[in-house]
Amino acid sequence: MDSFDALALDPALRQAVAAAGYTTPTPIQARTLPVILAGHDLLAMAPTGSGKTAAFGLGLLQRLQPGLLRVQALVLCPTRELADQVARSLRKLAAGIGNVKLTLVTGGVPAAPQRASLVQPPQVVVGTPGRVLEMLEQGLIDPDAIASFVLDEADRMLDMGFAEAIEAIVRRLPSGRQSLLFSATWPDAIRAMARTTLREPVEVTVDEAGQQPRIEHVFHETDPARRNDALVALLLVNRPRAAVVFCNTRKEADEVAVRLRDEGFDALALHGDMEQRDRDETLLRFGNGSLSVLVASDVAARGLDIDEVDCVVNHALPSDADAYTHRVGRTARAGRTGLALSLVAPAEMARAQRIRDALGIEPRWAPTGLPPGGAARSAPRAAMATLRIDAGRVDKLRPGDILGALTGAAAVPAEAIGRIDLFPTRAYVAVRRDLAKSAAAALQAGRIKGRSRRVRLV
Repeated sequence: MDSFDALALDPALRQAVAAAGYTTPTPIQARTLPVILAGHDLLAMAPTGSGKTAAFGLGLLQRLQPGLLRVQALVLCPTRELADQVARSLRKLAAGIGNVKLTLVTGGVPAAPQRASLVQPPQVVVGTPGRVLEMLEQGLIDPDAIASFVLDEADRMLDMGFAEAIEAIVRRLPSGRQSLLFSATWPDAIRAMARTTLREPVEVTVDEAGQQPRIEHVFHETDPARRNDALVALLLVNRPRAAVVFCNTRKEADEVAVRLRDEGFDALALHGDMEQRDRDETLLRFGNGSLSVLVASDVAARGLDIDEVDCVVNHALPSDADAYTHRVGRTARAGRTGLALSLVAPAEMARAQRIRDALGIEPRWAPTGLPPGGAARSAPRAAMATLRIDAGRVDKLRPGDILGALTGAAAVPAEAIGRIDLFPTRAYVAVRRDLAKSAAAALQAGRIKGRSRRVRLV
């Protein structure tokens, strides 16, 4: 299949595909969409960033009956962040279909608003296993009409200990449902889950030549006592616009982020000890171009769906090849090329060999230092900065209101304004870094949608 026109999609979905700018299907879309639309169960190995969300999203939306006010599709994701991204993608695809309600049901946030949203049943629920199971047990989600069930990043959910919750959810689902399981790797545990969850599934894997992510793997032998010095040198030499640095512990993530900020990088840590609101804000700032480096622990980064990452750096090699695959899969998305750099201590050489053999890669070994006569020592700054506005959807605030205030009283050129994100009680807008302070001051002194609002630079 080389065109979405070859699919018997609902006209509203065809319009959504065109509006999203999708032209040629990605390999995973081309190989799974005909299977999904034909009603078969599916076991698919798909790397992060392959376009699988649109594949299962178009499939489950095609099966929806908008006039039936019952839960008809359930999507499980490993983390709240990925669930939120999947929900936003599905809402965009469903924009032309009338009367479709989607509810996000995830842990890490208060459950009361989610319970209230389920009183009038949505047609689609996207969530994390623990909170979804809780709502099922409380009778707030009626599973009897669920026709589509999706497990996204299933291997990460198993790594995070969700196996029992998933099994308990599956036991409550109708036997006639269609089930779709997506995983970046196929360990034995995924095969076992497929046997108990799927019925005669079609298996699809995207591993042919030319379909693998185009990633350059570079290993750097490093004195363990000088890892941070080596990391700074690599970032100064390669100067990525957006990089994710993976650390093996939360403590290391914090220490590395502090060191990078001291060197002038716009860097923040992301790990499980952070408050959910701080995690959300950190990810938002990285996604809108206000951070150049995100320093993450494996647990915090599981299931993240981050676009346009130029470079992934392993501060230390992970313990196994699957973890390495998930880390470096954050770069080279949607057909782009990517760079994966790994700092390797002498004691980690055997680990490096195992990763190389398991994945069939041949990394290039290179020094970490700055080239002779070399690169500028100043750290590259993020292109944007983020303004936080203490008003949101409950205040009837819209992106157009913020854009109008910035281009009007604040006199910010439209091309200097980036992504606008709205939440119930707050909004964030990315503004070109050199204009951010004056834009914040102008918004604070002026009015947004006829009212004074608290605005600050975060």
